[in-house]
Amino acid sequence: MHEMSLAEGVLQLIEDAARQQSFAKVTAVWLEIGQMAGVEVEAMRFCFDAVTRGSIAEGARLEIIATPGSGWCMHCAETVAIAELYDACPRCGQYQVQANGGMEMRVKELEVA
Repeated sequence: MHEMSLAEGVLQLIEDAARQQSFAKVTAVWLEIGQMAGVEVEAMRFCFDAVTRGSIAEGARLEIIATPGSGWCMHCAETVAIAELYDACPRCGQYQVQANGGMEMRVKELEVA
């Protein structure tokens, strides 16, 4: 379950931000997760709760913002919506689509006290 290491990474980012910006408690975390990032949202919630126990983010609300997948169709020369890597272009049916969005995961915002 790679969500555990991802949650640990999120906690590390939170702790680094707390040191740099001098806050003592995080009450909410907005996490942007791309549709094609390979992150299981419910597993991420579970792991986030587990790794934040005893930390400045313990009990913090985790808000997930889902971002859609997109890719550049070389045949149509347009950006198109795709749900998975290696999907065909929904416009022309060709498989020459290079994914360019929806593969990332990032901490978008923190609510601190």
